[in-house]
Amino acid sequence: MAQKTSPLKTLFDELEETNGDDECKAWLNRAFDSKAELAVFVAGRREGGGTGKYVGFLKGSFNISFRFSFGDGRPDVIIRFPKPGHTATAYRDEKTVNEVQVMEYLRQNTDIPIPRVHSWGLLAESPQHLGPFIIMDYVNGTLLSTILKQPDQDGMVLSPNIDDTTLDKIYYQVAYYIVQLSQLSFASIGAISKDDASSAWHVTGRPLTYNMNELVTVAGYPDDQFPTAPFDRASDYLRSVANEHLIHLWTQRNLADDAEIAQERFIARHRFAQLISKYYPEDCKLFIPFCDDMRPSNMLIDPETLQITAVLDFEFTNAMPAEFTYDPPWWLLLSGPEVWLERCAMDEFVTLYEPRMEQFLRALERVETEMALEVKQPGGLSLSTRMRDSWTTGRFWFDYAARKSFDVDTIYWAALHKDGAGIELLDDKARAEMEPFTQIKMEQLKAYEEECTARFSSGDVEDM
Repeated sequence: MAQKTSPLKTLFDELEETNGDDECKAWLNRAFDSKAELAVFVAGRREGGGTGKYVGFLKGSFNISFRFSFGDGRPDVIIRFPKPGHTATAYRDEKTVNEVQVMEYLRQNTDIPIPRVHSWGLLAESPQHLGPFIIMDYVNGTLLSTILKQPDQDGMVLSPNIDDTTLDKIYYQVAYYIVQLSQLSFASIGAISKDDASSAWHVTGRPLTYNMNELVTVAGYPDDQFPTAPFDRASDYLRSVANEHLIHLWTQRNLADDAEIAQERFIARHRFAQLISKYYPEDCKLFIPFCDDMRPSNMLIDPETLQITAVLDFEFTNAMPAEFTYDPPWWLLLSGPEVWLERCAMDEFVTLYEPRMEQFLRALERVETEMALEVKQPGGLSLSTRMRDSWTTGRFWFDYAARKSFDVDTIYWAALHKDGAGIELLDDKARAEMEPFTQIKMEQLKAYEEECTARFSSGDVEDM
């Protein structure tokens, strides 16, 4: 596999990111000032009632939770809000509804440890109109990523000193969850919900994804260009994703520092669209609940027993092409592949990743043997076999790039591109567009840099 000598580093729009941070800071001040009111509100919606005492807060990338205790022997509870500016304002209600539905579905259909929901509501129902909320049990535990990561290391890096026995126990549990998920299916791609009359579960909404939220909050993506309905075919969904990548290419003004980078991104994204037929030659008819944020930093573990006590944050979970579930986990080195490829060559990444992948697949094979599920997988192939096939064929990389508009270029040049410059593989229309596109990107970059200079040299913006 050919790799560019200088991988294309992920960039956010600093203006959009700062605007989001400013919005979030102002909202956080309001939220913390409302702790007493929240205690009363939570007590009224919690089983057991009582008088709540504020214990502390938990802050994630997209949400903040306030924890309350009641001294009656029941578990503490948290009320969790999506943070404006870090979650697209227009999506906060939609995201919360989707997550509550998924949590209920998975609690009914799997053994994944998911906190019990006491109550939830939309923006209009919340105190001070702080936002949509979920009130759920607080679960004790340490973040699994804390157990696995290398101490005193910038970023998330799997500790090289972690023993195989610890990893085997953790991998076995996660493999068990993934096997259970692989047994669930829907007829289309999108957000799932339960029909109140029949209690049957269906896909009823568009797939609201992690990537969509990132594009709106830190890239200035026009959100009226996103899909508005579910998809019945994998190819239609992937073409929509490819279009998402291309709209991002044209609209984020600082996506290319120079003409060469602009052209590399242009080639990568047009080639991604062309590769759909290679990796999905036949339309997938099976769609499985998939959470691309299901990783150690969203799992709690008892550090003494190494038992996973909770899996958190299912907010961007949708029924997706089954192939996404058939890919080996991307998080086995903790940070995503794109982080590694920005600082090392593909062969170095593979040298680090493959031993952990094989260890995970051995754990998965043990689960399959114990559950005797091999014959229940479509086509008679085991999930472990499918994961190995995904890695061998390179579909792992295509599927990962599909979910990562900011990293599709790095992934393409490192893992999906074959020999040649790439431009000769584009069709006539795309080749004709590349030069005017490059000129537009350079004009956009100039205007963006001028706006940044005016904004950040004014002295009225805090350091972020």
